[in-house]
Amino acid sequence: MKVENKIMPNEEQINGFLENSEIGPISMVNLLKFKEKACYEDKRDTDLTGEEAYQLYAIEVINFIEKYGGEFVFGGKVSRLMLGEVEDLWDAVAIAKYPNRKAMLDMTMDPEYQKIHVHRDAGLEGQLNIETI
Repeated sequence: MKVENKIMPNEEQINGFLENSEIGPISMVNLLKFKEKACYEDKRDTDLTGEEAYQLYAIEVINFIEKYGGEFVFGGKVSRLMLGEVEDLWDAVAIAKYPNRKAMLDMTMDPEYQKIHVHRDAGLEGQLNIETI
C-alpha cells in the first residue's frame, strides 16, 4: 500500500468531492504530519515549529466548522502505532463533522477562512484527509 501525505487534493479528489454535494453528514478524519519548522509562503521570519503554526490555524478553524453547521469532534497527538505498519507515523489526528460536503466546501471558500489557511500551509508537511459517511 502506498501512503503519500499531501497539502492539497488533486483534481480527481476535488471533482469527487464536488459530486453529490448534499451527501452527509460527513466526518473528515485528518492524519497530520508537521514540518519541523514553520515555513510561510510570504517568507516571514518565524521561530514557530510546524505544530505551533498549525495550532494557530486549528484554534480558529473550529469557529468556521461551527459557523457552517459542523462540529469539531476530536483532536489528539499520535503516541504510537497499535496495529499495522507504516514507515512514518503521523503527528496528530483531528476529526471534524459537517452536515454535508457543501457545508465543508462553503467553509473553505469563505474569505475569512482563507486568511487563517496560511498557518495550516506553513505548519503541515502533509496529511491524509479521509471522508467518512
